[in-house]
Amino acid sequence: MSPALRGVADVILADPEEAQALSITELAGRAGVADSTVSRFLRELQLDGYNQLRLGIAQAIYSRPVSTEQRTNWVYEGVLKGDSSEQIVEKVLHGSFESLTRTTERLDPEIMSAAVDRIHDASAVYFAAMGSSATAAESAMMRFVRAGKRCHFFRDQSVQTMGSATLREGDVLIAISDSGDSTSVVSSAQIAKFHGAYVLGVTSNVDSALASVVDDVLLTAGTVASSDVYGESVTAKWGQLLAIDVLYATYATRFFEETADYLQESYLSAIKPTRGSGGD
Repeated sequence: MSPALRGVADVILADPEEAQALSITELAGRAGVADSTVSRFLRELQLDGYNQLRLGIAQAIYSRPVSTEQRTNWVYEGVLKGDSSEQIVEKVLHGSFESLTRTTERLDPEIMSAAVDRIHDASAVYFAAMGSSATAAESAMMRFVRAGKRCHFFRDQSVQTMGSATLREGDVLIAISDSGDSTSVVSSAQIAKFHGAYVLGVTSNVDSALASVVDDVLLTAGTVASSDVYGESVTAKWGQLLAIDVLYATYATRFFEETADYLQESYLSAIKPTRGSGGD
């Protein structure tokens, strides 16, 4: 690498957080080179463009070991106290993108296919989730209800547990927990399985308590918790939503005719009337 290109690399290595927020012209100025030299630096690294460099820097920042002192300053998954708005945007973007990408790599098509058949044959589909994982459960319930399935999700964990006890052979429980160690979700899974229901887990932790009790697991991306205070992953929820979307899309394509009929009926009866005289 030429001295000019090494100068660009030195600026990035000296302060990755600051470099990641610089424009190409600002980075060139810090390195004392022309914009064209930065472009040459990108070609040297076989990068498609400057945004790819910035995402790569963000990934390196996000993935590197974090000291105890830094961890106490965490606000939101790699975002530190004092980060600029530009740095926050890039870090959150990278965390979300990383979650989606790694979830795609971890999802097992065979398990997805088997789960879809179970859902189709089920007389009832229940969901168990707590905290922000409830967002994925509510999304799944809405989608499968529109596809004609009888679905239930209660935000109250006690009611979730009681509902699991009503399930029987042929029913389905989808238990969602990023850590896989949420006690109420694990309890619901254990109860549903005891009564003969098929239990599908959605979690990032294959070694978790949830993964050990369910019939099948859809693995999502795992990320480090935002902070000791916050105590859970936020961008990991993108992985949960992706898993649910793929599960639903697989169901809808396999059972297209019957799903399309229910979608049409639910649109005409429940959605279209809410959109005003001209809303379609």
